[in-house]
Amino acid sequence: MEPNPTASLPEVLPPPPSGDAPQRPRLWRMWLVVGVLIAAFAGGWFSLQQQISALRDESVLRLTEARAIARQSQETAVATEAKLALVEAKLAEIQGQSQALQAALQELAGGRDERLLAEVEQAITLAVQQLQYAGNVEAALLALESSQARLARASSAQFVPVRRLLERDIERLKASPGANVSGLSLKIESVVAAVDTLPLAFEQRPQAATTRPATKPVAGTQPGKPASMSWRESGAVLWQEFWQELLQDMGQLIRIERIDQGDPALLSPTQSFFLRENLKLRLLNARLALLQRDGKTFHEEIRQANVLLERYFDVRAKPVMVVQAVVKGLAATDVTFNLPALTETLAAVRNLKLAHERGASRQGR
Repeated sequence: MEPNPTASLPEVLPPPPSGDAPQRPRLWRMWLVVGVLIAAFAGGWFSLQQQISALRDESVLRLTEARAIARQSQETAVATEAKLALVEAKLAEIQGQSQALQAALQELAGGRDERLLAEVEQAITLAVQQLQYAGNVEAALLALESSQARLARASSAQFVPVRRLLERDIERLKASPGANVSGLSLKIESVVAAVDTLPLAFEQRPQAATTRPATKPVAGTQPGKPASMSWRESGAVLWQEFWQELLQDMGQLIRIERIDQGDPALLSPTQSFFLRENLKLRLLNARLALLQRDGKTFHEEIRQANVLLERYFDVRAKPVMVVQAVVKGLAATDVTFNLPALTETLAAVRNLKLAHERGASRQGR
């Protein structure tokens, strides 16, 4: 028999594995995984620490920058607040000026009628004064016509009643008879100025006597020295001339004159001064009565002044005659005419002005 190789070889079997042999590859692999994990964890932790450090540094840098920016922003905000406060102050000032300007414009627009009424009231008051104290009709007419023209330019229906009253007063002034008060006042002033130069009655001088013409001398001879006459003829001529001169001198010593009035009063210098001042006062009182349209007082003062002139002044002197003529002309002047008082027109203007003022005060509230 052939030997069976397979049968002859002893059967070789692997030794049976012990209990720890199959776990070694597993542990190795596990430790390998753990090591890899530890290495990965360490690498990740190290990378994370680097990133955290970089982030920390970047955060600090950014925080510093943010703080600088915040500080700069705060400074900018403070400067902006200061500028804003300045702008607000200027804006408040501009608003105040604007409000004041608007108020002024409103007042100007609303007070136009009030100013017009005030001007018209002043003009009418001036006309009243001119009529009452000076009797100046021309000035009063000028003031009333100016007021009427201003109201006509306003073209407002509320001024129509006042314009009608002004037209009525203007027509009344134009139709009223008027004395030349300014001319009469100037005449009185001229008489007052001439009082100090008027001669008094007791100061009058005799009138110059009319002398007879002297005997004509012979041609070729000189007066008082006849050449071709005899001594008798020349003596007769000289005696005749002497007699005529003597009669002329005697005539100046004795004067016979007719006096129509009583003896003139002899006045001392002090009395003469007060006489002239009294006459001036009479004339000035007459002038004041003329301005006041007091005809009774005017004529009485002029009469008293004329009495003083006739009694105490030389009525034959030319200056006294001129002054008497002026005084008599003043005495014949009528100054008692009545002029319109303009009270109704003035009251209407004042009432309208008061109504405007009340309306403006209500609007202001």
